[in-house]
Amino acid sequence: MIPVPAGVRIWVATGHTDMRRGMATLARQVEQQLGKVFHAGDLFVFRGRRGDLVKILWSDALGVSLYAKRLEKGHFIWPSAKDGAIALSASQLACMLEGIDWRHPQRTWRPSQVG
Repeated sequence: MIPVPAGVRIWVATGHTDMRRGMATLARQVEQQLGKVFHAGDLFVFRGRRGDLVKILWSDALGVSLYAKRLEKGHFIWPSAKDGAIALSASQLACMLEGIDWRHPQRTWRPSQVG
């Protein structure tokens, strides 16, 4: 889990994003399509078309970080709106990154064996 400091807003970009995009292109998408200030210290979460990969872009006082997470089975539960961004809490983001439905917290899949 990303250690999210208190007061940081988490924005989920609705719809899907081309996962070939890097830091600069995602930062431009934040500014132009979402209408948010990229260097304000907020986290921005993007999902791929298949729904099993997310990228998180975060700009803080030290620089820019890009995190990626892929689920081996299942998909991330995503807001249904087509355009824009939706704000989440840190606990909702934690549930989402674990593959849990953040709207009704229950595991969507649990490994049955190791290895």
